[in-house]
Amino acid sequence: MLIRNATLADGRQRDVRVRGETIAEVGRDLAEDDEHTIEASGKRLFPGMMDVHVHFREPGYPHKETWDTGSRAAAAGGVTAVVDQPNTDPPTVDGAAFAQKADFAADSIIDWGINGGVTADWDPDSLLAERLFALGEVFLADSTGDMGIETGLFKEALRAATDAGVTVTVHAEDADLFNEDARTRDDPDAWSAFRTAEAEAEAVERACEAAKQVDARIHIAHTSTPEGIDIAADAGMTTEVTPHHLLLSRRDLDELGTFGRMNPPLRREKRRREVYDRVADGTVDMIATDHAPHTTEEKDASIWDAPSGVPGVETVLPLLLAEARDPDTALTYERVRDLTAANPADVFDVPQKGAVEPGKDADLVLVDVTETTEIRADDLHTDCGWTPFEGFEAVFPEWTMVRGTTVYERDPGGDVFYGHEGENVRDADAEVLE
Repeated sequence: MLIRNATLADGRQRDVRVRGETIAEVGRDLAEDDEHTIEASGKRLFPGMMDVHVHFREPGYPHKETWDTGSRAAAAGGVTAVVDQPNTDPPTVDGAAFAQKADFAADSIIDWGINGGVTADWDPDSLLAERLFALGEVFLADSTGDMGIETGLFKEALRAATDAGVTVTVHAEDADLFNEDARTRDDPDAWSAFRTAEAEAEAVERACEAAKQVDARIHIAHTSTPEGIDIAADAGMTTEVTPHHLLLSRRDLDELGTFGRMNPPLRREKRRREVYDRVADGTVDMIATDHAPHTTEEKDASIWDAPSGVPGVETVLPLLLAEARDPDTALTYERVRDLTAANPADVFDVPQKGAVEPGKDADLVLVDVTETTEIRADDLHTDCGWTPFEGFEAVFPEWTMVRGTTVYERDPGGDVFYGHEGENVRDADAEVLE
């Protein structure tokens, strides 16, 4: 296949040849050689996004999301690989649970990774013998799944993972710094008032100190504060930011209600803007969604009873592309490429992913950035049936390709998905855990 006259993220116009599962050539005026040709003039070609933080809910909670529906939603948004977190039922804390989840992941039409979890009764020997993407998110405060652990166990996990050559991702909140006075309130903002910004910053600092003590490398998940981002960056650790912490703040909670409850919670608008600045200037390493679907019935509860989490895997890249096309924002197409593809592949050592270059997997996304669409929950493919970004402008893909196979095409008459068997991204690199 030849993709003719595509504009890459850096603005260069190039032809891209795909042979089998990989990119064969990138250049100007490549010979057609009687191949199938796609004319991409005026459109942009991006490497597929690696979303290193999703909760596809299987096993245990298929009414919220399945690997089939979650991967279709991802493909429709230009995501070509996802990494699932361990707080399912059973939690992914031993080799048997990993194998069980991998069986469910076989339903995915995109590539995938599985993170291992840490609890008091985890089995590090059998878990770390599997082809994990990473260890974590390791919860330093309870979230969905009640997997919060103490500092001693955290350090044990850091040592075990470091010995196995596995990166640890951390959910950093210090429950001792939660504001108990907020529990007297029942308004939507009470959750943000309860799980304070200080609780995140302090936990990030402690996690980085513990990592340095055992010479470990950690990645801080869903950082929601500029303070937490700066602490991690100064310590030489990496960070991710979610689209909801990038684009939403506490001032949106009157409209979102309990559908805006997540961990960590939304922050004040000033902090959101400062987080955005750090995403744009390169301080933040990547965007990851923390795609955490719950049904509308589950979310329609009191602020203290509603589950935490919002969906985002289908809308993240379209939202970022809409930001980049706006001349008044600080995000560029190159920065979007790095945040969603190049940096995740580099940080987590997935050398076959993350770039439109010869020899890389042909994970490709074609978009027309001159056309925007309003996000509507009714048009999305996740099972949960709602989005916190209703009405936002977005640039959705025309098609998405995984390892040379088109898995999704956008069509006014109805989106088209094609059968494809996703693979564990670690299976392409036998050196990772051995």
